[in-house]
Amino acid sequence: MSQATRILLALIAGLAAGVALARVAPAAVPNVVAVAEPLGTAWLHALQMTIVPLVVSLLITGVAATAEAARAGRLAARAIALYVALLAASATIAALLTPLLLVLAPLPAASAAALRRALSGASAVPAVPPLGEFLAGIVPTNVVQAAASDAFLSLIIFTLVLAFAIARIEREQRDLLVRLFTALRDAMLVVIDWVLWIAPAGVLALALVVGARAGAGAFGALIHYILIVSASGVAVMLLAYPIARLGAGVPLGGFARATLPAQAVAISTQSSLASMPAMIEGARDLGVEVRVAGVTLPLAVAIFRATGPAMNLAVAIYVATWFGVTLSPATLAIGVVVATLTSLGSVSLPGTVSYVSAIAPIAGTIGAPIAPLGLLVAVETIPDIIRTVGNVTMDIATTALLGRRGDADDTPSPPGPGT
Repeated sequence: MSQATRILLALIAGLAAGVALARVAPAAVPNVVAVAEPLGTAWLHALQMTIVPLVVSLLITGVAATAEAARAGRLAARAIALYVALLAASATIAALLTPLLLVLAPLPAASAAALRRALSGASAVPAVPPLGEFLAGIVPTNVVQAAASDAFLSLIIFTLVLAFAIARIEREQRDLLVRLFTALRDAMLVVIDWVLWIAPAGVLALALVVGARAGAGAFGALIHYILIVSASGVAVMLLAYPIARLGAGVPLGGFARATLPAQAVAISTQSSLASMPAMIEGARDLGVEVRVAGVTLPLAVAIFRATGPAMNLAVAIYVATWFGVTLSPATLAIGVVVATLTSLGSVSLPGTVSYVSAIAPIAGTIGAPIAPLGLLVAVETIPDIIRTVGNVTMDIATTALLGRRGDADDTPSPPGPGT
């Protein structure tokens, strides 16, 4: 049984047990909650303790990998520029679409209130200050204090400055620091694996509390969450079709047929890497030379997850709305920037592994509480499928775009006769 399945089953069992307990023995609820809530909170804290070192190490190694890829030639540099632009567009889609969907199809007020009471330990991050004060405060005077106070935007600014500085020093020293942060990243991923190994117990405890306090409405609320967040991923995936048609001149029917095998692999494996052979074959069916796809597709899988900014920001917006946090256009714009920047350091891992570390910086920046993420990670399976399908679809579309614009001229040609 996969890790994601175990966590999902624990969520369902916890919610069902909590609802049943509240109906059959309501007098026992306070005593049960008094035991379960600290256990769930302790597990959530164990997950949160990995966020700062993981975000820092991911950003530094991600920038290093991106800079190294850009040195490989103009094709790689153009691909990276395209990827960054689309990552920003992805986050912008969520900033526009998610609030609209939450107005058109809001979470029922009773369910929202019950869930807020159930997650009583989730307090909102202080509101974003006025623009002038915010701009003055994004550069940290003490990066350790910024990390300790979950000032993620300040931490990201410092980390990016450090990452670009590392890219400018001598190669021997640069490689040493990159290896150091790579080792830190890998060590933190091991810690996350350990924390997620006991996730069924933690999620069961959290879900038991939510079920006992919120009742059966919690199930409907989680389905509502899945649909709203997945809509952002679907919107980004659909963007791939006009990119292929208008940018690369590929007929929509031909593009749909070429991407279908890769999408099928993505659904079954939830892995862009596992979909790579099918993506290369799909790109070849679209007339893209293998020597072009051989550069752009591995690069896309390594640093370009098109649905990441949209779906990560959508989660943060959902949680903020759920807890009554007002999101101004300026706050959403800040969220777009943070979602774009953090996606550059994301890794090709299952959603349950990267979920909290990818979304917590965005949530913290726009004023949304982080605690609900420990519960929402349990239903990441369906959104993660949407993420992966959208990513491979966009990877093929951008490869077709780069292959049809003459960027292949920048790649080395195979040796000819007599060379």
